[in-house]
Amino acid sequence: MNLHYTVVAGVIFLMLYEMHFLESRRIEFTNIKCSSMDEEFSNIEYCFLKAANRSYKYLSLKIRLLKIPVHQFTVNLALRKRSNGLMPFNQNITFDGCKMVADAGNRMISFLFSLFKPYSNINHSCPYDHDLLVDRLPTHFVHHQFTGYIPFPEGDYVFNSNWIVNGSNRVSVRVHFSFT
Repeated sequence: MNLHYTVVAGVIFLMLYEMHFLESRRIEFTNIKCSSMDEEFSNIEYCFLKAANRSYKYLSLKIRLLKIPVHQFTVNLALRKRSNGLMPFNQNITFDGCKMVADAGNRMISFLFSLFKPYSNINHSCPYDHDLLVDRLPTHFVHHQFTGYIPFPEGDYVFNSNWIVNGSNRVSVRVHFSFT
């Protein structure tokens, strides 16, 4: 009987230790790089990280569309882990951007869209006839989204997105972050 209580106590201890370990982990933005591949189609008005204080860092970007309206666009997303170079951590995902907003049937696409949706004006289906922005996306929001769904190994990552209109890559956004 004593052994039974010891095993149960050990399992409870391991569960509490694991919960503490997962709760103490965090995501932190380290860099953002935005580039417009076609200056006649769009330009990057701003693209930056800002640390308001030690614990609050946010990301903001604004893309000015010069040829509007945009009736169709495709998005290519890739998540890469830094480990003696950038190694693929997950498969590349390419999808119709208009359908993502109207009806994201794919769970992975829904999850990725939820990472920035409340802080963005990309909240309706096509056509887009206005500037696109993500305004003050805080690291703590992204942290809660990631840790709620995905068991993530520690490390440095790059989240790369390419926004393709009429078959041409128009904008590239790379967000570097660490998960510690």
